[in-house]
Amino acid sequence: MSLIQAQDQQAEVLNEPMEITGDSLSNTDFLTQNKLIDTVRIDTTLIEGKAIALIDHIEVSEFDKKWLESWKNNVIDSSLVIKPEDTIGKVVIENFTTEQLKERIAHLDSQTPFNFEYNPSLEKIIKHYLKNRQQTLANLMGKAKYYFPMFEEHLAKYDIPMELKYLAIVESALKANATSRVGAKGLWQFMYGTGREYDLKVSSYVDERSDPIKATEAACQYLSKLHRIFNDWDLALAAYNSGPGNVNKAIRRAGGQKNYWNIRHYLPRETAGYLPAFYATYYIFEYADEHQLYATNEVLNTFETDTIVVKRQISFEQVNSVLGADMELITFLNPQYKLKIIPVVKDRGYTLTLPKYMVGNFVSNEAQIYAYAEEEDAKREKPLPKYFEANDRIRYRVKSGDYLGKIANRYGVSVSSIKRWNGLKNNDLRVGQRLTIYPRRPMAAASAPAKKKTTVKKEAPKGKYAIYVVKKGDSLWLISQKYPQVSVAQLKEWNNIWSTKSLKPGTELKIY
Repeated sequence: MSLIQAQDQQAEVLNEPMEITGDSLSNTDFLTQNKLIDTVRIDTTLIEGKAIALIDHIEVSEFDKKWLESWKNNVIDSSLVIKPEDTIGKVVIENFTTEQLKERIAHLDSQTPFNFEYNPSLEKIIKHYLKNRQQTLANLMGKAKYYFPMFEEHLAKYDIPMELKYLAIVESALKANATSRVGAKGLWQFMYGTGREYDLKVSSYVDERSDPIKATEAACQYLSKLHRIFNDWDLALAAYNSGPGNVNKAIRRAGGQKNYWNIRHYLPRETAGYLPAFYATYYIFEYADEHQLYATNEVLNTFETDTIVVKRQISFEQVNSVLGADMELITFLNPQYKLKIIPVVKDRGYTLTLPKYMVGNFVSNEAQIYAYAEEEDAKREKPLPKYFEANDRIRYRVKSGDYLGKIANRYGVSVSSIKRWNGLKNNDLRVGQRLTIYPRRPMAAASAPAKKKTTVKKEAPKGKYAIYVVKKGDSLWLISQKYPQVSVAQLKEWNNIWSTKSLKPGTELKIY
């Protein structure tokens, strides 16, 4: 078969999905082996007893292999390489002296813009992590193989110190769907309002705070802004955790001192332990080899994945059925999709991230995959939820009895966020004052309370009627069962009943 013929065959397959039934395959080897046709490879997958043929270009697949091989040889961070022969139990804590730690910290301090200083509490945290969190740290190193190159690319773009890639470990333990007790979400733990400030949209289907790339971009922008304010990376990190206002108050209470270690005791408790946790993580990752701590539970490297802009709504399950992709892997690579469904919305361009070896199959067989998704969606008994986005912001008018905590709780945000959005220096409010609020929960976006329903009293029908006296234990439904062709709605309308509370023993009801 010539190249032109192979391309023609591919075009036919793409334009009209190829379904191969068991009967048609009985005379061929389609189900038992791949069929190679010059430049095109045809694979088959069984879905509910039907065989679907998927094609790919042999030569282009070879290009992918060569490209990936070149990355593996030049990009992989040797400190994160899996070493099966080493076990977690061999983590070196013995013979680990305070003097060694001081020397290593001094070395790291000389290479960073942070005030990385030794203190006994930091040593205690480091030794605690090495003794009690060995498995956790090893798992984090496995995840770091995927996330760190992505972080480094964005940190370099904004000229931010590379050490800040470790901040995501402190924030979320590299869990893209991590949610804090106050509602912060994602690798970089954005609150809803702060996320909206940096264009991280939240809808019924997508939470971009969990999108690794978009959230990392937003985090870099926010960190850059904080550094411009404080001109100090330690203070910028403290402000990232607790807000600039708390850092400024701590500086004032410390008599104007700006060294983190001097203002630490004036910061919120969580922030006081925030930087030591960051420094401990930084130290352990940089000296992992010395402590014989190695990555486990390896996931893909960033360069081994690629993204596709989807042209039709499709679910993870449908992708898995056609391509044989592992559901857990698809979920890991696409954590921003709350329902495990990728919607298609005008001007959004939502993407599907897959291992590179699957991307070729998807692109070459898009028509078939979308046709299968359409067929599956048609079988749904229950329609999918409608797509909607939370408003960018609302304008709230302060009423009598309002206070910041009450308003914050209503919209799922923090008091400090409301103060920051509105430039408030204290908690004082006045009736009629307008506040800008970025609601955290999409359903809480309505700025005004719902209008009370007004009921229009309808005239009772003319004609004969019977009187029923309500007894104890009666309900409208039980009463309707006593009279053929009488519904609950009719009982309500005939007797102007708009609340079941009015249905008391002794009440007389008209039955027409």
